[in-house]
Amino acid sequence: MLGAAVDRVLAETLRDVAARVAEGTVADYIPELADADREAFGVTIASVLGRTYGAGDADAPFTIQSASKPFVYAFACEELGADAVHERVGVEPSGEPFNAISLDERGRPENPFINAGAIVTTSLVPAGDADERFRRIRDALSRFAGRELDLDDEVYRSEAETGHRNRALAGLALAAGSLATDDVDAATDPYFRQCALRVTTADLALMGATLANGGVHPITRDRVIGERAARDTLSVMATCGMYDRSGAWAFRVGMPAKSGVGGGIVAVRPGEFGVGVYSPPLDEAGNSARGVAMLEALSDRFGLHMFDHIVEPVSPVAEVDVDAAAGTVTFDLRGELDFIAAEQIVHDVGRVLDHTDARIVRLDFGDVTVVAGIAEQLLGATADAAEAAGIEVHAIGAPDRVLQQFGVDDSH
Repeated sequence: MLGAAVDRVLAETLRDVAARVAEGTVADYIPELADADREAFGVTIASVLGRTYGAGDADAPFTIQSASKPFVYAFACEELGADAVHERVGVEPSGEPFNAISLDERGRPENPFINAGAIVTTSLVPAGDADERFRRIRDALSRFAGRELDLDDEVYRSEAETGHRNRALAGLALAAGSLATDDVDAATDPYFRQCALRVTTADLALMGATLANGGVHPITRDRVIGERAARDTLSVMATCGMYDRSGAWAFRVGMPAKSGVGGGIVAVRPGEFGVGVYSPPLDEAGNSARGVAMLEALSDRFGLHMFDHIVEPVSPVAEVDVDAAAGTVTFDLRGELDFIAAEQIVHDVGRVLDHTDARIVRLDFGDVTVVAGIAEQLLGATADAAEAAGIEVHAIGAPDRVLQQFGVDDSH
């Protein structure tokens, strides 16, 4: 029932966008892309719980192109560590087109999503030669998608035959000392091939959902990358993913995203879902015109902007049990404990203690699902302050990591 409802909403939004957005030009500087069906239009949402919803041409295959860049960057960060990657590529928005010559004062491309930075990032993937480098990249992107992705040979050959500017960018990066190989072709050939991998909007949505899920694929449960690499990738997507329109994108849509000149866009709502959109006609910045409009509509209609105000959260304290005879107060906690939740717990504990003679506080973690680091520290500091005031604090059923932070036990 829910799936049908979400599919229906997506279909309605897609029809609305298709009716009002007709502009855009199909990319023709890569000859094979010029033949794309300009009327193709599809969308898929994949939740971190592994459920997918779609509308339109959601299963139509297309080449991933630059939408591959965040996932290769994430893979490189996982393999080498972010510090090593950023020795050779920066994280600043370039404010320039995707194929611009854009090197910072250290000779690094400004970020890993412009072409120069993506080629450097590809060159960083450890491998003995170009073939092995591409195999490792394809395997990584396939794990993000949850299935083996295949190569569009015709698009690859078309890109390789016309990719003179990209080879020039690689040469400049080599001259500046940022390319991780002394062989330009060992960087550009795998780059051309990674861009020619075939995907659908469902693939992009699941790839995005893997980032949203802290690096774990929501269906296969494969840990593709670590949480830190996923977080770092989403950070760069939020600031650099839509090229010289990244500021307008952050203002209007407010979701980390990355586009490709094949007409695809992957967007992410961290902790919730990934979105894949496909429509070949591009705007002047090289982003899918209908894809941008679709994601703007979804963000506006459903409040998906990362800076939207969230309504007052549900209290993390499910119940308070005061046993006056025993001098004990028990707080039944629930859900995800973040900063706001911990602040509320501390406030509620103080308020109850101000109005009772209780000398023992029991925090019951039985229905808690996640405890954020900041919540651990706030609750631990509160426990220390309470103990100093002569009030015992007991954590019931708390994870060992939390108990260590608290310096209390759960034996009571």
